[in-house]
Amino acid sequence: MDINNNKQLNNVDIKENYIYNLDSELLSLLLCDKTTKTNLIWATDNYKSRGYGYGESDHITILAVSGKHGSVIKPRIEKSKEEIKKRTKDKAEVFTPSWVCNCQNNLVDEAWFKRKDVFNIEGDKSWTTVKDLITFPENKTWQDYVKENRLEITCGEAPYIASRYDTVTGEIIEIENRIGLLDRKLRVVNENTQTEEDWLYWAEWAFKSVYAYDWQGDNVLLARENLLFTFVDYYKKRFNQLPSVELLKKFAEIIVWNVWQMDGLKCVIPNSCHNEDEIIPTLLGEIRRTELCIGCEKNNITKHNGVYCKIMDWEKEKEIKFVSLIKR
Repeated sequence: MDINNNKQLNNVDIKENYIYNLDSELLSLLLCDKTTKTNLIWATDNYKSRGYGYGESDHITILAVSGKHGSVIKPRIEKSKEEIKKRTKDKAEVFTPSWVCNCQNNLVDEAWFKRKDVFNIEGDKSWTTVKDLITFPENKTWQDYVKENRLEITCGEAPYIASRYDTVTGEIIEIENRIGLLDRKLRVVNENTQTEEDWLYWAEWAFKSVYAYDWQGDNVLLARENLLFTFVDYYKKRFNQLPSVELLKKFAEIIVWNVWQMDGLKCVIPNSCHNEDEIIPTLLGEIRRTELCIGCEKNNITKHNGVYCKIMDWEKEKEIKFVSLIKR
């Protein structure tokens, strides 16, 4: 299947069948959990009515989201009102309008640049893009900005990082008016590189510098898709052609490391903490003793017996436990 499908690329919902038909390995990669070396888990019972393979603890497989199931996972704007209400009640899932994301991202940049209105000027629930080239403070360079790490917690569809569309209204946002943290980095890359080689090098660092996590597996997949097709959008805009599947896989590998599934309060894979039964032999027979997860019992983030999530330190090309950053 040709990637040059403008109707699909301009949609809020990037269909899993579209990705699968581009390359089945690409969809497989987007479903991968780098910590467990298996697939993401659903971590929600929203899909259990579909039957086997859709339970809260089940892994999200290619078969579960492609073929006749190719429209199972939908962005919030396309979910039913009942499903939205349930997810808000169960997981406090509330998505933020783009104008609010923009205001908060502007505060981050204001602190870094030591001035206001760097990328846009805020209006009444709107913004006006600054057209001038971005200039940088003394003792800071555009490369510093591109490599500055950013993290979106409980990311949902990652609207703070990649603003392909407004997650509340469903409105597609044109590239020049996007306000995500990654979008800002890619704008800077566009303004400061000349060759495709340089652009790809710094675009890669832009992607390596943005991180996000969420509890629910469907949100993690949606966020990953949004970042990947943000790359497609910018590449196409810059070079008037679409990236190869091999290039998509290269950037997908970065995205999958940087956008991961996690219980943000424990830094472990959701629901991986567990009780352990120990059989103790005595003169009167065996006694079963149940040991609770110490981390859960004592509310100690470093003592959980669940699976601690790993991310990539791209500067050192080394896997690290995310919890080690909290300890630090």
